[in-house]
Amino acid sequence: MLFNDLFREEYRTILVKGSDEPEYIPVSDPGGMAKVVFAHGYYASALHEISHWCIAGAHRRTLHDYGYWYCPDGRTPEQQRQFEQVEVKPQAIEWLFSLAAGTRFHISVDNLSGNGAADDTGFRQRVRTQAGQYLKSGLPLRATQFFDALMTFYGTGEQLAQVWEQDKHRIAPLQTESDVRIETEAV
Repeated sequence: MLFNDLFREEYRTILVKGSDEPEYIPVSDPGGMAKVVFAHGYYASALHEISHWCIAGAHRRTLHDYGYWYCPDGRTPEQQRQFEQVEVKPQAIEWLFSLAAGTRFHISVDNLSGNGAADDTGFRQRVRTQAGQYLKSGLPLRATQFFDALMTFYGTGEQLAQVWEQDKHRIAPLQTESDVRIETEAV
């Protein structure tokens, strides 16, 4: 509802529930709507797909799945490194959307039948760093609009900074934070 109310008219784009695979379907006919399709009605899938849409430029929004390469689950280590490289910004934005919506974010390496993450710790740190930069310097325009709509709708604005401070340690603790947590847990 929030996404469609914000972007239906100006961007001729709607968010719709799909089945197995999320995807972006550009406008196919004059007067039609582009569709951001999220998987199985999962809230996290919707936030993730919206994140991709929010950073896709005008040309990319004319291409199916924004014209990005996608290799399904079961990637080689090199394919996984490429996947992790392009997922930093969308996952950072998804994380901030999750905070604004008051939901729990989970980082995804999307490679369950492969070898998992190519660099789990590094990937988590890059996503954390990018999310922190967005909080400090601002999100892209459409992401800002959606982020603000989520905070307003869910009433999360006042506690967002505090929740971010807690959540960044849960998702991607720095080495020194991990050491402190291990020492504290041992006591």
